[in-house]
Amino acid sequence: MDRHAGNPTRTREVAYLEAVTRRQRLLSYGSIVAVIVIAGLCRALIGGFAVELAALAVISIGLGAILLLVFYEVGLSEDHEREREAEAKRRRMPKHRPPRTPLRPRRPS
Repeated sequence: MDRHAGNPTRTREVAYLEAVTRRQRLLSYGSIVAVIVIAGLCRALIGGFAVELAALAVISIGLGAILLLVFYEVGLSEDHEREREAEAKRRRMPKHRPPRTPLRPRRPS
């Protein structure tokens, strides 16, 4: 039975974690860093207002992308931890509990 059948967002997150390996995530971070370094080198080596403007834009977008990816990874790790805690809680709970009886009898209407 699928644990995440009722939650499409959770299913996508689990699919992301299962589909994207650690190596692929490192490659995505590395490629962003490489683009930032190349933009910085172009800014330093090639003069001109347009080059500086383009380099600044690329560096800003790259740093923003890294920040977003870091926040996304933190969120996924928190979701994974919450899922482990919920699974441990389900294991501790008895499978069948008798129905709760009300503390006070109901008043007749």
